[in-house]
Amino acid sequence: MPDYILGIDIGTSACKVAVFDKAGNVIVSDTGIYNIYYPQNGYVEQKPAEWWTAVCKSIKNILSSGKVNPNDIKSIGIDGQSWSAILIDKTGEALFDNPIWMDSRAIGICDEIKNSVGEKAVFELCGNPLTPNYTTPKIIWFRRNFPDIFKKTYKVLQSNSYIVYKLTGKLSQDLSQCYGLCFYDMRKKTWDKDMAKTLDINIDLLPDIYYCHDIVGAVTKEAADLTGLLEGTPVIAGGVDSASGTLGAGVISDGETQEQGGQSGGMSICMSGFNPHEKLILCHHVVPDKYLLQGGTVGGGASYKWLRENFFPDLSFAEMDKLANQVPPGSDGMIFLPYMAGERSPIWDPKAKGVFYGFDFSKNKAHFIRSVMEGVAYSIVHNLDTAKKTGSVIGTLYSNGGSANSDLWMQIKSDATNRPIAVPLSDISTTLGSAILAGVAVGIYADFADAVKTSVVIKKTFYPNAENHEVYMKRYETYLEIYGNLKETMGK
Repeated sequence: MPDYILGIDIGTSACKVAVFDKAGNVIVSDTGIYNIYYPQNGYVEQKPAEWWTAVCKSIKNILSSGKVNPNDIKSIGIDGQSWSAILIDKTGEALFDNPIWMDSRAIGICDEIKNSVGEKAVFELCGNPLTPNYTTPKIIWFRRNFPDIFKKTYKVLQSNSYIVYKLTGKLSQDLSQCYGLCFYDMRKKTWDKDMAKTLDINIDLLPDIYYCHDIVGAVTKEAADLTGLLEGTPVIAGGVDSASGTLGAGVISDGETQEQGGQSGGMSICMSGFNPHEKLILCHHVVPDKYLLQGGTVGGGASYKWLRENFFPDLSFAEMDKLANQVPPGSDGMIFLPYMAGERSPIWDPKAKGVFYGFDFSKNKAHFIRSVMEGVAYSIVHNLDTAKKTGSVIGTLYSNGGSANSDLWMQIKSDATNRPIAVPLSDISTTLGSAILAGVAVGIYADFADAVKTSVVIKKTFYPNAENHEVYMKRYETYLEIYGNLKETMGK
């Protein structure tokens, strides 16, 4: 009887569900699509119930393929997008649609907290800046705007813990998702009662904290009936998608760095000590006793997807890459700012806007395509340069996400960052990371080092071109200058 592991990734545009063997091979997988809602300016929402429906459908599709027997699945791991604020009542029903990580409605509340509590006090406690994208200001926003409904709140969940709850009936809060709550003490790994009291947040609204590979519960009969899974299958706490993807890319040791190429972009540097930067993100790795210093950008693969859907719907991504390859590095002076829903690190500006600069009658669609790829690469450079100020040493970047399937984009990122980029064989390394957590939990792997050695394989490495890097550094300076000159205008 094979030992299989089920990984579930609650992404921004879709859930990816896959069954892996011990070697990290995908036995069968499925993707479930759900909607993103934009009810008004600054609001970006999803319905948690639609996540669950998509997960159930994908698991059913996997099990009906005939490639996997439910008895073969030994454990289930779940990761999810960051900074959710899923307020549930005692029956487990979500009281509101979930404001996802791109939502910036609580910007005014953040300004109030900065004035009353102080940014420094928050940063010293949790190692993170205070932004409207995080969970804390969203909780306060709901309490102020819908006080009668808010009173019904029993617990506040994250995206992965919501799916854990639907599978097991157990409530949880994993370590890697704690950083979105600014009353969390990152050093002590616990909630700070004094800060919570200052913010008038009841700590009892938060579930117990679990390590990411802890077993929270088991699949209930109800969940088994809805999914086809075997009742009693262990389910772990899981973690934030960026950290799970970092594990799935093989990053578990100090200095190793993941480059995120999914809907959002960014990087994650693995380290042992508490070493934050006020313009970056610090979270616990899903690997115990490790931290991740992260840069998270809004416009990663989402920018490329937006360009295709709105301007080149008849082209495949491969055809777009082929066109972009006809344009020289630097896009003949054309530059794209990927601030398509404001921007996170390192500028933390919810009012930032996307910009195409430098186009004229000599430019064609190939220039627009390549400039988007390069603009996303510049956003990674911006975060890496910021991280260097903490003394972080950055070597090879390990890429994951959809953009890792593009050789051209990988070369552009390697040239721009001046770092080798290693691409794992698995193109769903975030889901693999969740499966690894589940495998460690039930003893399929001896430990995390054994898991990475056994299941993560590098298929290709890209090395920087010195001449191209020089071109990109000149364009990068212009990239920074454009935002600096337009920042005030963007805020109007």
